[in-house]
Amino acid sequence: MPLALRQPQLFEPSLASCYTGPLANFTPPLIGGTPPLEAFKTARWRDADWLREDLSRFAEQYPGGDQRAVVSIWSKWHLSALTVPTLTANLLLNRDLPVGLDDMQVIFNDKGATSRLWLPHEGTPITTQDPFERFATLIEQHWAPLIEQLAAISGAAQRVFWSNAGGYLDFYVNALGEHPLANRQAFEAAKALLEARNLPNGRRNQLFQPVRYFSPKGSEEVKRVRKLCCLRYLLEEFDTCGTCPLEGCDLEARKRAKQVTS
Repeated sequence: MPLALRQPQLFEPSLASCYTGPLANFTPPLIGGTPPLEAFKTARWRDADWLREDLSRFAEQYPGGDQRAVVSIWSKWHLSALTVPTLTANLLLNRDLPVGLDDMQVIFNDKGATSRLWLPHEGTPITTQDPFERFATLIEQHWAPLIEQLAAISGAAQRVFWSNAGGYLDFYVNALGEHPLANRQAFEAAKALLEARNLPNGRRNQLFQPVRYFSPKGSEEVKRVRKLCCLRYLLEEFDTCGTCPLEGCDLEARKRAKQVTS
């Protein structure tokens, strides 16, 4: 049995009570008790065949669509649903949620995308400000193994999925900074994670500066632009992405992509 399942914790305030202010429009995860019948263990995604089957449900709405783009968009649904409660617990409550692939379950919406999480408990106390240790469960036990599988199945580079993950990390860190329970030290750790070029072992940090902010010449507007494109432009169903780094990520870009692959 995974360690996380053997450490039930009861905390006040609860995670759900934090879903106010910038979190008011989000749905908190289900905590403890018997998982709903429609929930399933994310541990099965360690098996590529299971993951392909789950991805195929989502792909049905994009018949003939580029597999790289379809899987990337699916990942964005899942990464968003995962990142919000994880950061809420981490940055507001100093708790490490049991979000490893082997510890949690998910519920899909009618399109085959992650809509809600089931977690065995409210987490365990975080006692470190080290950015890599604070987010190790999320990064090492969920993102890393899942991204490796998604890249292998879709043919998209792993850096595409890391960019998706980093984009949400950056966005929700900034959004949660407005929450009344915001913990300054925790936020500094999160920002340090996004600003570290390398990991402690010397390897490249895949989450380094996933987003840049700039003001166009002659404008006071601050634009938020991803470091890497999520590839959604490869699907006919989508138009220009507001944070895409590729100029002309639109119909002309699709035409060019088709010319290259034809």
